[in-house]
Amino acid sequence: MSGTFVIAQGGGPTAVINQTLAGAITAIRARHPGARILGARHGVRGLRDGHLADLHTLSAADLERLARTPGAALGSTRDKPDAAYCDAVLKGLRAAGADAFIYIGGNDTAGTQSLIAQASGGTIACVHAPKTIDNDLVENDHTPGFISAAEFVAGAFAGADLDFRSLPGIYVGIVMGRHAGFLTAASAAWRADPESGPHLVYVPERPFDRERFLDGVRSSLGRHGHCIVAMSEGVQDRDGRSLVEHLVPPEMLERDPHGNVRLSGTDLGQAVERILAEDLPRVRARVDTFGYLPRSHAGLVNATDQREAFEAGTFAVEVAEAGSYSVALQFDGKATRPVRVPLDAVAGKTRHMPGDFLAADRDQVSDKCMAYLARLLPPRPDIRTALV
Repeated sequence: MSGTFVIAQGGGPTAVINQTLAGAITAIRARHPGARILGARHGVRGLRDGHLADLHTLSAADLERLARTPGAALGSTRDKPDAAYCDAVLKGLRAAGADAFIYIGGNDTAGTQSLIAQASGGTIACVHAPKTIDNDLVENDHTPGFISAAEFVAGAFAGADLDFRSLPGIYVGIVMGRHAGFLTAASAAWRADPESGPHLVYVPERPFDRERFLDGVRSSLGRHGHCIVAMSEGVQDRDGRSLVEHLVPPEMLERDPHGNVRLSGTDLGQAVERILAEDLPRVRARVDTFGYLPRSHAGLVNATDQREAFEAGTFAVEVAEAGSYSVALQFDGKATRPVRVPLDAVAGKTRHMPGDFLAADRDQVSDKCMAYLARLLPPRPDIRTALV
């Protein structure tokens, strides 16, 4: 293959998505000298609208600096193409003379690639390269972007625990994750001991119960003098409704263009604040919504995450020589390696936290989850939790 490669980025940016872009560019130059390399601006929207950039002229120094930069350098999109949209994207690919299209993103991105691959009749190799801080792609042990975001979350909650040891009270940190709780679970990765926070962890995989929550907070206050809570933005009640929908009046709910309830704003935080104010009125309480902070934090980019994201990009170019597939990071018991899997195995599917990642008898992660996080994240900083 020595023709034209098109690369795009979709979905939420990460701290290492540009490593995957740089890896793909580097591999194309090495494996296919003379090939054209084009970047679609703002994902498939750039292909639909004909907004393409020439990436072949990037110098080695610029490419290295690009790789280290968080955020999607080409621009991203939340567009979820239907058949008509994909037809327009395919026309854009053909107009560009594309032989291969590498799209870096999550499960919706894999779904788009599957549609385009079918529509092209095999004339264009459509490769999905993984990316998401949510860690929710099936076929993957973990995804590029997750480790950096998880390290941020682990550090933030370790710091909140130290803060509230100093000035006791209740702290609730709301972490991104609509359907999967991996990133929220990472809040526990740097717990120093059973006394350390987070003392309570709530994820979408386990129904949230208000009374159980309050009982847990009271118990933690009685035992530790303070309570640190990690909560996924996508926590649900027993009926499967998000907690936002359960606690916030319908007229106050915000929705995105696809009809999904807006979870990452202030609604859930305000609802939790009301619960604490009503039931624990005289206890100091703080609720923070992390929002986008863990996604592209420029001051904390994990080296393993960088390397694996770059390798996913280089492997995507190799995969393109075989046709349309998804790249997945899999752990063989000794090392993590990119492998080739069918697009439809990933497209539109959500990987949830395994049931045994949650403690059976309390709102906390299990030892198995802690072992998984310890394999991926660096060790907790060597700090003392208390002097007396």
